Amino acid sequence: MELGNPVITTLIGLVIFYIGLKMFSGGMKSMGNMEHLTWFIASPFYMFVGGIVMTLLWQSSSLSTTAIIALVASGAVPLPAAIAAVLGANIGTTGTIWLAGVLVSDGMPKGDTLRIAMAHTGVNLLMALALLPFIGPIARYLGRF
Repeated sequence: MELGNPVITTLIGLVIFYIGLKMFSGGMKSMGNMEHLTWFIASPFYMFVGGIVMTLLWQSSSLSTTAIIALVASGAVPLPAAIAAVLGANIGTTGTIWLAGVLVSDGMPKGDTLRIAMAHTGVNLLMALALLPFIGPIARYLGRF
């Protein structure tokens, strides 16, 4: 469908995207208590890995982060676990670069594309590994607000 004006088309797309995220967030909030996943939610490491996997499957760290925020708002996920999951989502978003290169393009990235992918992955991985040991203090600090 051609609307003619690219600015109006972009704005309509952003509005539809926002409405979709709000509906998704509302659905996640309705999940409520997830007692059967207590062992998973109680471990920041499992939530970190879960954030990576969730983002790789959805191919969207924005969607993963929206789901995590909705679960925290509903009380289903504690703040330290959510911080670990968001750190994992940041790693997962770099994985989509590698998956796209392998599955969509003609193999692994090469040249400047490879260097950019490595820098993106390296920076996010370094940041996550540096912050993971401090999830508890970060959650306590953020809990003040």
